[in-house]
Amino acid sequence: MSAVIGPTDDIAACQALRRTVFVEEQGVSLAEELDGCDAGAHHILAQVQGVPMGTARILLKGDTGKIGRVCVLSQYRGTGLGAALVLACMDHLRHLPGLTRAELGAQTHALGFYEQLGFKAYGPVYDDAGLAHRDMERAL
Repeated sequence: MSAVIGPTDDIAACQALRRTVFVEEQGVSLAEELDGCDAGAHHILAQVQGVPMGTARILLKGDTGKIGRVCVLSQYRGTGLGAALVLACMDHLRHLPGLTRAELGAQTHALGFYEQLGFKAYGPVYDDAGLAHRDMERAL
């Protein structure tokens, strides 16, 4: 699989992917998914043969880049696209001034996936949009 992954201004494509994965597949409400933070965020888009297949969103706060809304369409899960997407987020964060760490809120079933990418879990399990999550972090 040859994917092109990088920053994008195509927020509509990112939102369409997130709607498919989070709203349609996982039952998150559209109101929770569209939280009003997209305009001030950095968006990373993964495309295969020019077709959007995955995305992630990065919010900045102090010295931290918070990676969120990471999703890959079902037909590309297990191909390495998700890992490549998260690593592209990390690379993007390293090029922004003043940042020293990345964090994310991982769905508990995905903790192992993020641990393989160098993230460490901390704090208790919590509910986010009806799904169990745990915070994770990694130095840049």
